[in-house]
Amino acid sequence: MKMTAMLAGGLGAVLAAAVAVSPAPCAISAAEEAEVTEEAGFTISEIPDEIFEKMQGKSYREDCPIPREDLRYLRVLHKNLEGETLEGELVCHETVAEDLVDIFRELYEAGYPIGKIKLADEYDAVDEAMMTDNNTSCFNFRFISHTTKISKHGLGVAVDINTLYNPCTKTVDGERVIEPPAGEPYLDRGQDFPYKIVEGDLCYNLFLEHGFIWGGNWINVKDYQHFELPDEVSDELRARYEM
Repeated sequence: MKMTAMLAGGLGAVLAAAVAVSPAPCAISAAEEAEVTEEAGFTISEIPDEIFEKMQGKSYREDCPIPREDLRYLRVLHKNLEGETLEGELVCHETVAEDLVDIFRELYEAGYPIGKIKLADEYDAVDEAMMTDNNTSCFNFRFISHTTKISKHGLGVAVDINTLYNPCTKTVDGERVIEPPAGEPYLDRGQDFPYKIVEGDLCYNLFLEHGFIWGGNWINVKDYQHFELPDEVSDELRARYEM
């Protein structure tokens, strides 16, 4: 069930129904791209054994209360800045799986550039390593930085897009923090640079149409890479998993 339907139809009913920089992703040739079907390029499945094994102790820690069967493994296609077609993979919560496949399919069809879409486990689930490598990802059972609260990434209901070029900045104990630090040059949002997310662009519009909110619109924190479900939805999940 799509997340937009959750918002329209009532949360309780739908929920009840429902490091080292890694090598560059593999590009698909024009001939291969022509042979890729929509079904093969954009898929939702339960987490395969080999993927779940890779997640152990990384994005899926021993203390993660979300059962494997509530998570989904997505395969998507995307274009990079050079217009190459690349294969991507994400893990997310089942409640947003269809929405994310729809979003990434529309971004791909429009040629919207995304640098990399790789599992957090390729970076040992180290958030700074992923962000510095401009990786796009979703599920990673971890805390919000500088807090003791599980992130919405830990629920699998938040996505970070083109992370190096859309950094997060906030004040912690009176000091400005930039995540990733290498993204500092891209905090000047008046500049023109690749992979930048701005209010009203296709990425922004698609995520908001599917019920997400954008961290770039926040007041005390600016998280330009970040799209997440609203609290009224994610709090239902937190209660479900006693988080």
